[in-house]
Amino acid sequence: MRILVANDGFGDPGGVQVYLNAVTAVLAARGHELALAYCRADGAIENVSGVSRDLPRFRLAGPGAAAGFDAVRRWAPDVCYSHNMDDVDVDRALGRLAPIVKFMHGYFGTCIGGLKSHRFPAATACERPYGPACAALYFPRRCGQLNPVAFLRQWRAAESYRSVRDVYSTIVVASEHMRREYVRNGVNPDRVLSNPLFSCGPLAAEVSPPPEEPHVVFLGRMTALKGGDLLIRAVVDAGARLGRTLRLTMIGDGPARGDWEALARRLAVRCTFTGWKSGCDRWTFFRDASIVAIPSIWPEPFGLVGLEAGALGVPAVAVAVGGICEWLHDGVNGVAVPAPAAASAFGRALAEALADRARLAALRAGAFRVAREMTVDRHVDRLEAIFAQC
Repeated sequence: MRILVANDGFGDPGGVQVYLNAVTAVLAARGHELALAYCRADGAIENVSGVSRDLPRFRLAGPGAAAGFDAVRRWAPDVCYSHNMDDVDVDRALGRLAPIVKFMHGYFGTCIGGLKSHRFPAATACERPYGPACAALYFPRRCGQLNPVAFLRQWRAAESYRSVRDVYSTIVVASEHMRREYVRNGVNPDRVLSNPLFSCGPLAAEVSPPPEEPHVVFLGRMTALKGGDLLIRAVVDAGARLGRTLRLTMIGDGPARGDWEALARRLAVRCTFTGWKSGCDRWTFFRDASIVAIPSIWPEPFGLVGLEAGALGVPAVAVAVGGICEWLHDGVNGVAVPAPAAASAFGRALAEALADRARLAALRAGAFRVAREMTVDRHVDRLEAIFAQC
């Protein structure tokens, strides 16, 4: 099969590029012919690795875009596998050349701000279907930036994605939560399929016993909706329940980092802020962890960090919101804290998981087992079936 993989750029260091590198390698190994289509002139090569680096590539925006589409037409793809696009008219044009399977990595066309959350009067997940009321509530409920220009840009983007949805033969999402989100926003249920993600990190050779010293690790962008302040308070609560001080490591960066650091100092939490870590550095922290904490307030489309930790035998304590429960099975590979979570509830979950080493060891084994079963090969198996249907 000839598969054109389209993304706005192929130079971003984020999760979509890591995903594309892994999936294209497996598709190529299975004998499919692949090519890349992109829009940004600065996003064509930098972080592309493996087989993707050597694939034919076509630029579909800016000077020479017409020539790029002509080249795609001559290459004659059987299917286009499209991802994030700032200009959805590119998808519209590609739809005239081949059936499009669209992977929606976020809430595109179902939320103006893209986070499916309110921040006022309290941070909470939003369950409202997209509609005119969303525009009226955007500023009062703090659904995004308090900036009219940003609002207009995001609203236009949401409307653009809604206008082009009928171009897609199939919409793929990473969790049943995201599938329900698109269905309740008007997409035909037969055209939205869930294909869970996989860990792109290393898989442990075996599950190690829990570390002697309780160690909780957070990894993510440090914003209010990621719940770092809730976690810091929860660690204090858990320490009081256990009668000992817990070690907390916060990996990442973002606008909330300063506030979280100040809170940790004020509450005398034994906490280290490392900044962003990647590759081997990231896995070193995970290997030394008792638990990975995911205190997100916003509905994560999937919550991949929990699966990545699980591949190293580290269970998760997470708020059961969004797509988290696609991989988190309460009592099997971690603990699901009901939403909306309070620091006391999250702290109790941490304490209960850490108090019993036998139970923690069982959760570690379960985390490894679940991650080992959710592989890139199984993901691509499902993709191939979707492509074949097109």
